[in-house]
Amino acid sequence: MRVCSVVGARPQFVKAFPVSRRLRADHEEVLIHTGQHYDEELSGVFFEELDIPEPEYNLGVGSGDHAPQTAEMMRLIDEVLDAESPDVVLVYGDTNSTLAAALVAAKREPMLAHVEAGLRSGKWSMPEEVNRVLTDHCSDLLLTPGENAAETLREDNARGEVVVTGDVMYDAVLAVRDRVLDESTPLPISGLRPDEYVLATVHRASNTDDPDRLAGILDGLTGVDIPVVLPLHPRTENALREHGLYDRAAEEIRLVDPVGYVEFLQLLSNASKVATDSGGVQKEAFYLDTPCVTLRDETEWIETVEAGWNALVGGNPDRISRALFDRSELPPKPELYGGGDAADLTVSAIEAKLADAADD
Repeated sequence: MRVCSVVGARPQFVKAFPVSRRLRADHEEVLIHTGQHYDEELSGVFFEELDIPEPEYNLGVGSGDHAPQTAEMMRLIDEVLDAESPDVVLVYGDTNSTLAAALVAAKREPMLAHVEAGLRSGKWSMPEEVNRVLTDHCSDLLLTPGENAAETLREDNARGEVVVTGDVMYDAVLAVRDRVLDESTPLPISGLRPDEYVLATVHRASNTDDPDRLAGILDGLTGVDIPVVLPLHPRTENALREHGLYDRAAEEIRLVDPVGYVEFLQLLSNASKVATDSGGVQKEAFYLDTPCVTLRDETEWIETVEAGWNALVGGNPDRISRALFDRSELPPKPELYGGGDAADLTVSAIEAKLADAADD
């Protein structure tokens, strides 16, 4: 079979690389990068460290307002699908790239498969929520990381076939875990000692664009008694400067440049806790046994909260500090998102769905 996989940002490459590896063993894959997020970390080193194939297409759409960005991606993806004639269009997650590819594929012949289907934050004001819901209802095959997401799709009366595959990000973590846990490899940032620092990531517009909320997060992070390390997303740096918070942040938090995927997982694995507004980091922390404090009021990964490994604290400084200070013993960690074979199950589900379509 011939599969066009569409991605738009570095986290989607992380999700896609285990599936691409499995696909390319037996099938043809064409990897399409929309260029939705320009990311200097999408360099040759990034592709080499994960053994990711270079995209066959880089559409170079770049950042922009939602409507013109999505429209331009749709136009260009449509041209690629004309040229490649795939059997399947495979999309990941909840970016504008995901929605653009889904809308194009839904009006064409290829089967549309959605990895990370069925996730919900319950917050319609989030662009990601709009993207994931609409993509789910366009898709022929809905590949979910867990049973909760599958049940959501059934309750939504989604038209596509629902298959629980587990989480492809767990496959990605397992693929590099030996390098991440290698104690002979020094931490990528000097002066840090394992379990004696907090790792933080902040990048969501809901946190960076509101000066009061960003200041509250900064208050919470600076209220802990061990160093806080913050790899600085460009949006966050711009917001800190715009809101007059950069000097204070630089004085009280260790601001560092973004790091590569394996280096980030090293930092995450060795941190006492992580404070983040990233969905992916919430799961990576869970897989690497690092307690997570989520700087949001809701999460798509509610199972990690229910399991006691993730605390939702929003932007409240007192709640952030208390959660980071909390040294309570964590409960036993359940297996929530499969056993690390999500890529195999994803490809098998696509193969089976195509075979059923051919028999009809």
